[in-house]
Amino acid sequence: MTTLNKEMFEKGLEQRRSTLGKAYVDANLAAADDFTRPFQEAMTAWCWGFGWGDEVIDAKTRSMMNLAMIGALGKMHEWETHCRGAVNNGVSAEEIRAIIHVVGIYCGVPQALECFRVARKVLE
Repeated sequence: MTTLNKEMFEKGLEQRRSTLGKAYVDANLAAADDFTRPFQEAMTAWCWGFGWGDEVIDAKTRSMMNLAMIGALGKMHEWETHCRGAVNNGVSAEEIRAIIHVVGIYCGVPQALECFRVARKVLE
């Protein structure tokens, strides 16, 4: 790993742990093997170090954006993970509901229902 990549990885690791929780992130990294470790490291550096690492958009807003985009994609396992992260970043149940309404408008009622199902699980 180059120095720049190491710095970005460390920055990303801090942000990833802050949003998703230290136990969750450390378990993912510990479970990585020779096959998946390069992706875990690159994703931590790129997504969390570069993407989340600047201070232009605050973590709460980024979480809200993620819920809308991941909900639109229908990636519900990731949506659940990021819903938990959004709560950690201060997104309220009312804000999550409003995000799901937008997902429903632009992506359809079935997708909104999936988001509500997962959000209920996270919020309970």
